[in-house]
Amino acid sequence: MTIRLVLADDQALMRKGFRMILEAEADMTVVGEAEDGHAAIRLVETYAPDLVLMDIRMPSLDGIEATRAIVESGAATRVLILTTFDLDEYAFSALRAGASGFLLKDVPPSELVNAIRTVAHGDAVVSPRVTKRLLEEYAHQLPDLSSGADEGDGVPPVLRDLTERELEVLLAVAAGLSNAEIAERLYVSEATVKSHVGHMLTKLHLRDRVQAVVLAFQTGLVRPD
Repeated sequence: MTIRLVLADDQALMRKGFRMILEAEADMTVVGEAEDGHAAIRLVETYAPDLVLMDIRMPSLDGIEATRAIVESGAATRVLILTTFDLDEYAFSALRAGASGFLLKDVPPSELVNAIRTVAHGDAVVSPRVTKRLLEEYAHQLPDLSSGADEGDGVPPVLRDLTERELEVLLAVAAGLSNAEIAERLYVSEATVKSHVGHMLTKLHLRDRVQAVVLAFQTGLVRPD
C-alpha cells in the first residue's frame, strides 16, 4: 500500500524538506502541497489522500479550522499536526477538531516516517505520552461528561456499554500505552488488544485513539496528575 500525502505548511522550504524525506520512502508519495488551510481542503477534495501533514499556524485559514473542515466533511483522510512546542494549546485544539495526532517540527526523519505509517493505518496515537501531557495541561478546558455516574461503579453513562476488559484497555490507551505495552500489562496478545481497541472505538463512536484519550479526560475516567 502506498500512502498518499498532502503537505500543508506556509513555508515552502519546510514543505520541500518534508517532501524529500517522505518521497525517499518506497511506500509514500506526496500528491500535493498547500500553503494554507484553504488549499489543504481543496487538495483533500481533489485527491482524497490518506493523510495530511498539517502545520497549525498558517495564513488565511489555520490548521485547526482546516482539520475541522476535513474531518466534518466525512473524508477518510487523517490529519497529523505539526507543532513547534509539545505543550501547545493550538495542538490541543487541533486534537479536539479531529486530528489523529501531532508531532514536533524538529522530529527525527525516522520518527516522522514511522508516525505517518502509524496514523495512516489507524493503529495507534502518535507520541502518546506527549499527547497525554498536552491533555493534562489543558484538561480544565474539557466539558465534564462524568455527571450521572453510578455511585456503585463510578462509570459515566457514556462508557456503560464497554465490557470490563474494554474499559481496562481505554484506561491503558489514556495512559499513553502502545498495543504492545497493553498486551504485556493484560497478559494477552497484541492482536487481542487491537481487537479490543477496535470494539471500544466502535461502541463509543470514536474516530481513533486520540479521541479515546480526550473522552477519558472528558468523562473523568482519567484525571490530570
